[in-house]
Amino acid sequence: MTRKAFVIGHPIAHSRSPLIHGTWLAEHGIDGRYDAIDVAPEALSGFFERLRSGEFAGGNVTIPHKEAVFALCDSVDPLATTIGAVNTLIVERGKVHGTNTDYLGFLGNLDAGAPGWSDGLETAIVLGAGGASRAVLVALQSRGIGSIILLNRTRATADRLAAELPGNISVAELDAFNDIAPAAGLVVNTTSIGMHGSRFDGINLGLLRPDALVTDIVYVPLETPLLADARALGLRTVDGLGMLLHQAVPGFEAWFGIRPSVNTALQARIEATLEH
Repeated sequence: MTRKAFVIGHPIAHSRSPLIHGTWLAEHGIDGRYDAIDVAPEALSGFFERLRSGEFAGGNVTIPHKEAVFALCDSVDPLATTIGAVNTLIVERGKVHGTNTDYLGFLGNLDAGAPGWSDGLETAIVLGAGGASRAVLVALQSRGIGSIILLNRTRATADRLAAELPGNISVAELDAFNDIAPAAGLVVNTTSIGMHGSRFDGINLGLLRPDALVTDIVYVPLETPLLADARALGLRTVDGLGMLLHQAVPGFEAWFGIRPSVNTALQARIEATLEH
């Protein structure tokens, strides 16, 4: 019997997840399929009834449903609750379990692109306090980073987020970057700045330590202005595409029973679909 999985969102035609999972299904000779399904917000609860009927082994959730699915899941793991979003659904015996693999995608991407990046890392700067920031902050906390500094244009938004993730997160406004930069070994952009050629104003990457790593969760374009500036200064960089690829691994394993690998062939196949 063909095992079926999906990604739901609204809109969803842009999703590259079917190409990722389709590549793995073919690679492993699995009798399965993975489809992009456009589900409008008002149709979400009806779609969950299809899930409970056993039509699917599970699937992925993207914008705008990552928060709304919380109330519809039969169970949600504690990590997804902490992050505040569900991106992966697993169906077992008519029950829908929600989890979040974004933090694993973030860590897997950096581990592959900059091995040993977290060893001895004392200070990390995270730019942005939106939804994507939560998974990155949780990931950094899981690696025992000494000090995580959250910078955001609106201080109050960052304060609220830091309060919800108790621990070693301090907060400042974005214009504090240049004062903090000399101590930082990692800079992570979790904002949408970088899309369409947009760039941060007033951020001087030249103040970072020479061994600092700069990474961006934006992957269209693959090299954002932030990463281009960092590379021009000789800093280490990791683009955001690997996060998309690595976050897909745990879901595929749960639905189809085989743990796939992220390799250069898959990366090249997805890169070929990106707008340059």
